[in-house]
Amino acid sequence: MQRILVSSCLLGEPVRYHGGHSRADHPALQRWLAEGRIVALCPETAGGLPTPRPAAEIVRRADGVRVLTAAGGDVTEAFARGADEAERLCRLHAIRVAILKESSPSCGSHTIYDGSFAGRKVGGLGITASRLAGLGVRVFSESEIGEALEFVSGLEAGG
Repeated sequence: MQRILVSSCLLGEPVRYHGGHSRADHPALQRWLAEGRIVALCPETAGGLPTPRPAAEIVRRADGVRVLTAAGGDVTEAFARGADEAERLCRLHAIRVAILKESSPSCGSHTIYDGSFAGRKVGGLGITASRLAGLGVRVFSESEIGEALEFVSGLEAGG
């Protein structure tokens, strides 16, 4: 049975930066929960950040990629610790599939905010999504749960 890493906020846990959640009410998630397949994680809280917390965005600078708040606070290390925990869980549970919150600086799998704090999105991966993709974990967003279901089915069928 394949285990699936899922962003805690998608399961209704109030861990987002503003203290809310982004519950995804997809039947596959409900079934996987009932089957005990889901490993829930919020990389940002796992990395030590509180809820609520200042919004953060990935900023590319001359000294490398940093995760900053609008006030200039550097939370890069907390985001790295969250990615470390996601990696640890994936290795521990042999996880090959993750469903993560799109546009998050941790979890975005297709888009992230551009670092200007002006609400503009650009193509890119969040810190955790990038780490997991580099490990060979297939990362899906909450709008791709149907595709994730097909992928998991294929893995279990021997594909």
